[in-house]
Amino acid sequence: MNRRNRLLILLVAVLVLGGVALAATLHAAGRAAEQDRARPGDPRVARGEVTLDAPGRSVFRNMAWGPHRDEIASVPAADPSGPRTSSGVRCLRFHSAGGTGICLQAVHGGLRDGYRAVVLDARLRELRHYDLAGIPTRARVSPSGRTVAWTVFVSGDSYAGTNFSTRTSVLDLRTWTLDRNLEDYRFSLDGRPHKAVDTNVWGVTFADDTHFYATVATGGRTHLVRGDRTERTLRAVHTNVECPSLSPDGTRIAYKKRVEGASDDAPWRLYVLDLRTERETPTAERRNIDDQAVWRDGGTLVYALPGDYGSDLWTVPADGSGSPRLTMAAALAPAFTG
Repeated sequence: MNRRNRLLILLVAVLVLGGVALAATLHAAGRAAEQDRARPGDPRVARGEVTLDAPGRSVFRNMAWGPHRDEIASVPAADPSGPRTSSGVRCLRFHSAGGTGICLQAVHGGLRDGYRAVVLDARLRELRHYDLAGIPTRARVSPSGRTVAWTVFVSGDSYAGTNFSTRTSVLDLRTWTLDRNLEDYRFSLDGRPHKAVDTNVWGVTFADDTHFYATVATGGRTHLVRGDRTERTLRAVHTNVECPSLSPDGTRIAYKKRVEGASDDAPWRLYVLDLRTERETPTAERRNIDDQAVWRDGGTLVYALPGDYGSDLWTVPADGSGSPRLTMAAALAPAFTG
């Protein structure tokens, strides 16, 4: 093959690759533009004032396509399918309690994107923010609103895998003291101190400003732990518990549990643990749950499942009765005020 033919082949290859790249870029741009447009039949969303201390409201990340996608929105808790009021504040993960919000959001930079945790007041105004070391995955606020927690994937892998790393931080809003990594706490397993390089902590749920529950993984197993911020300790109290959520009366934990015989890609079912008797009750939800459920009240759990918009919210009774019900399409990360 002479030099002229080689140059022609190289030119054709460059043109083909350029065309593929251009087509991919146009497709991605088209998808982005499509998501910026509301569609007929989508939930109705309009810009307005969203507060975290108004009684009887449901506050959540709006997933409906259109200009308000990913913004924190609100509806009356009694009318979850009603028109949505959107705040203009975008979050990937969100939670609120006691008039405080924690928003984990993307930060788009010139060279690369990053993430940060933003503490919000009841009017969704920023109080402080903190850079994050990885991809946001969980967020919680204590009932009083004086302590917040968040978890990120340092590696970006899935909980379903075996090669991932998390970092969970807890922030005291009264002193702005930040415990950057709960792995620094002293962890006791089976009544003995336990320290291992494979330890990961995630999914905080608060009992009060000082005490909390979370998941610790080590040695290929997951454990429900009770944490104490004053003592800086984590104590294992039950096994096979992930992403716990404490009931309003502090007596039960809702969580996702790995069940035997399930697919490795869909291993979790939604259970409730009685902390006094250690009795486990499976809920009527039989699908795979990869979420940290929220208690809407003392008897109802709210959780996310994949949907047409990326995520829908479902409810199920916590006592194992009833059946799952779709409560809100195109929504994620709910919290309830009042």
